[in-house]
Amino acid sequence: MANNETVIPPPPPPTSVSNGTAHPTTTTKTAQKPNYTLKYTLTGHTKAVSSVKFSADGNWIASSSADKTIKIWSAEDAKIERTITGHKMGICDVAWSHDSKLLVSASDDKTLKIWDFSTGKCLKTLKGHSNYVFCCNFNPQSNLIVSGCFDESVRIWDVRNGKCLKTLPAHSDPVSAVNFNRDGSLIVSSSYDGLCRIWDTASGQCLKTLIDDDNPPVSFVKFSPNGKYILAATLDNTLKLWDYSKGKCLKTYTGHKNSKYCIFANFSVTGGKWIVCGSEDNMVYIWNLQTKEIVQKLEGHTDVVLCTGCHPTKNIIASGSLENDKTIKIWMSDN
Repeated sequence: MANNETVIPPPPPPTSVSNGTAHPTTTTKTAQKPNYTLKYTLTGHTKAVSSVKFSADGNWIASSSADKTIKIWSAEDAKIERTITGHKMGICDVAWSHDSKLLVSASDDKTLKIWDFSTGKCLKTLKGHSNYVFCCNFNPQSNLIVSGCFDESVRIWDVRNGKCLKTLPAHSDPVSAVNFNRDGSLIVSSSYDGLCRIWDTASGQCLKTLIDDDNPPVSFVKFSPNGKYILAATLDNTLKLWDYSKGKCLKTYTGHKNSKYCIFANFSVTGGKWIVCGSEDNMVYIWNLQTKEIVQKLEGHTDVVLCTGCHPTKNIIASGSLENDKTIKIWMSDN
């Protein structure tokens, strides 16, 4: 949407990720901080929680676990709605379709499964990967699924018939994350090989490779809500915000611990503009997106916080933790 952007004159404009315009941040020094507090602790998984995702309509939370199950919880009162079973091994990731009707899961059993949310039934099993499937996402139209795998490939699947449309020889090490941009035209992937790559969905061509000075393993990546930036996590305790069209790092977020696990990171844009990420010191870290300062640390988990998710319209964060904890915690803030 480059033709209707608002251009902010120097001094350097702030980075806005939530829409097409950049907002002057004259109130940076006095900007409110979030005040997230623990509202609910969700118990039920019997092994590590690998992923937590809010549905696009904001009504539900899906969690996946090494215990081979997906659990669906009410985002309103945190009650369990259903447990979905069918995978033969642990599940690494789960994602919602954009109409909140379908789920896709990625498993160590080398398959992905598409599930009907309303019934909990498996509609399709996606076979083709030759190792653990680690990450998955729907495109915005929800007619495609992208997956990343320990076999170093990225695959694009047809939701309707469950067929693999493309296999991208994406990386030279396991793929840690895959994500579509907001119109579905691009895919970003990250890998232990230290690279982030941007792919053209239609052709499967690699359009750009982002590489840092020293290339630590990239453990997570996703597009910003407006699709202009990517947020990448590396296993040197660092998160970076990139302008991928320029191949330039704009912001660096540090202070958390992340040298071992592929920990999810998020843009929180419902109140203030924050970056949210779990940590290996058992906390959830929240940074001011613009100033890069840590504005809150959420304490309560008793093991590594592997996954976090942000509600689409309310100031709610869900977090999930490894096997010494096994819980999901729901946090709420006024701003």
